[in-house]
Formats: sequence, structure tokens, C-alpha cells
Amino acid sequence: MGKTKLQSGGIYHIFNRGVEKRNIFLSDGDRWRFLQGMYLFNSEEGSLNLLWRLEQEKKKMHFGILRDYMEEQKTERKPLVRIMADCLKPNHFHLLLEEIQENGISRFMQKLGIGYTKYFNKKYERVGPLFQGSFKAVEVKKDAQLAYLLVYINVINPGQELEPELKSSAQDPDEILRFVEQYPWSTHLEYLGKRDSIIVDKGIAGELFGTPAQYKVFVSNVILGKQKFVLESDILFE
Repeated sequence: MGKTKLQSGGIYHIFNRGVEKRNIFLSDGDRWRFLQGMYLFNSEEGSLNLLWRLEQEKKKMHFGILRDYMEEQKTERKPLVRIMADCLKPNHFHLLLEEIQENGISRFMQKLGIGYTKYFNKKYERVGPLFQGSFKAVEVKKDAQLAYLLVYINVINPGQELEPELKSSAQDPDEILRFVEQYPWSTHLEYLGKRDSIIVDKGIAGELFGTPAQYKVFVSNVILGKQKFVLESDILFE
């Protein structure tokens, strides 16, 4: 796959994994640290000092604490990207981003990658790169592609922990749907209307489905094989 040219206003499926396919998240604390970085590094302004202060002052993290902390700081923010969806798996991640500032995705991913690698290497006493080269990007060009990609990121990717061949077919669709509603590391709950993350701004992705109930029906139809779209990239990490 050739390198995708990123343009302001474009929507992109962004993904990367650990070098040598190694795990990049070894605990829920690591996942929260990555999510904090997604929010705090998504700004024209520097965020390292703010991130350090947040880590020192808060022992347990969740979306509500992050929102309250940012409201207390009253810090003006100018986001680089719109984070429309995400999913964290042990050795890789998927993001759905819209570029809203010039070179916003590249700047955001550089800050996020460097910041998390420094954190991970210090915590686990290692050196060297953590990610497998530069992030991969695939442009989202059609509403149908965007709709299926949301299901891929939010549901199919985490659901592969139960059924590794879920991209092809679901052996137990009901079990998959129950599992992903309990999986906290994707944005499925945001699109179901069951959680409100400070990180996520759905943008036009939120307009594809009139209600959370319609999103849930669409997800069910994809899992049941009643509705299927082809992604424009076959390079998707398991």
C-alpha cells in the first residue's frame, strides 16, 4: 500500500501495531494512559506538563475524571484532529480521524507515539521503538465505507477476541454483541449512546445513523451477514 496523502477535511482509518507484533498495552493503566494522550496531545498547544500533572494528582482514571480535570484547568484548546472512533487491542490500535488542521494527523500521531513510547519504555525499563514504523492511513471516501468501518473498529475488532474469524462470519452473533457491549476499549458504547467520552467527536459519523437504536440494528445486520461492505484496505491488523 502506497503512502496516503493526508489532506485537511479528509477522514482516515489510522492504525499501527507494536514492533515485532509485541503487545503495546500490558494493563488497563496503559490503555488509560494512551487514551489520556489521545485527548491531551490533540491540541496545537504542548501537553506534556499537563499530562504529568494529571498523572501525579489522579491515582485512578476514567473519562469523568479527565473531563472534570480539564474543566478545572480552563485551558483553551485547538484540536488538530477530530477523533471519531477508536479501538485498543493488546498489540495494536485503530483510529478514525478527520484532519481539521494542516498536517494535523501527522502532528497528532507524532506527539501521541513519542509520548506513549516514553511512558511505556520508562515503566517497563526498555529502550528503542515501540511501534512498527510509521502509522498506516487509508482514506475514507464513501458513506458506506465509513459505516462499515465504524462496525469494524467498534465491534468486529474487539469481537475477534472471541471469534478470530469474525471478519468472515459469526458463529454466535448474540454472544459477540453481548461481549462488545462489555468491552471498554472501543467507542461502541459512544455510538450506542451508553457513554459520553470527552475524547470522541463523532462528526459526520454520528449523522450516518439517526439514533443509537438504528446504529445497533446496523451492527446486528453486519454481524449476522445481512449487510456487508468491503473496506478499501485489506491491510487490517488482527
